[in-house]
Amino acid sequence: MINIINPYTVKMVISCRQEDSIRQIARRISVSYGWTYTWMKALAQQGVVRLTRMKAYLNEQNEFYRRTIRYIREAMGNSPSFYYEVLSLWGITYCFTQTDAVYVWTKGGYNIGRYREYYPIFIKVQTKDKQILEWYCRKLGLKINKKRGIFFQVQYVDSIHPEYCEGMPVESKEETIRFMEKNKYNFMPALEMMPELHPRHQQQTVKYQEVATNV
Repeated sequence: MINIINPYTVKMVISCRQEDSIRQIARRISVSYGWTYTWMKALAQQGVVRLTRMKAYLNEQNEFYRRTIRYIREAMGNSPSFYYEVLSLWGITYCFTQTDAVYVWTKGGYNIGRYREYYPIFIKVQTKDKQILEWYCRKLGLKINKKRGIFFQVQYVDSIHPEYCEGMPVESKEETIRFMEKNKYNFMPALEMMPELHPRHQQQTVKYQEVATNV
């Protein structure tokens, strides 16, 4: 049993839905189909899933599964980094927005108004994925739209067209700059960082700084 506890199987346990396919799981965890199939067979031998030719069926009452999920909740569930990392394993359409869009576009260089007792993670999620997001959050004990602690602050929208910064889906630079301009007293340092981090936006940011200086 100890041989199947590794980063691949942990990601598979996190990512696996009640009814799933090996191909979709492989895509979500960014591992080859063959390697995913090998470790899914090992999980099937432990009774975590039942495999057919095309499908994988999760056994949520399986003791190995329940203990693994409990360990994940206790070891990682109270870490903001886990909230960020786990989203990519769920196969939903999302992007970071507001304060988190600023955080992503400044490459982690600017974060404001958050601490362990109050740490909202701002995301937009496509409305069609609302139920699956909520199912994963229940599964892993993660919070949505709360008033304290670490939680996802979710906006559900009909469609999302994210840009990518260092592999992370995020609201466009233009929208993020508009958000910072609306809240300039909180985000002036981040605005000043943008020209260096993203040179093609230098002219727009400089123009804003000149206007702000004259206010």
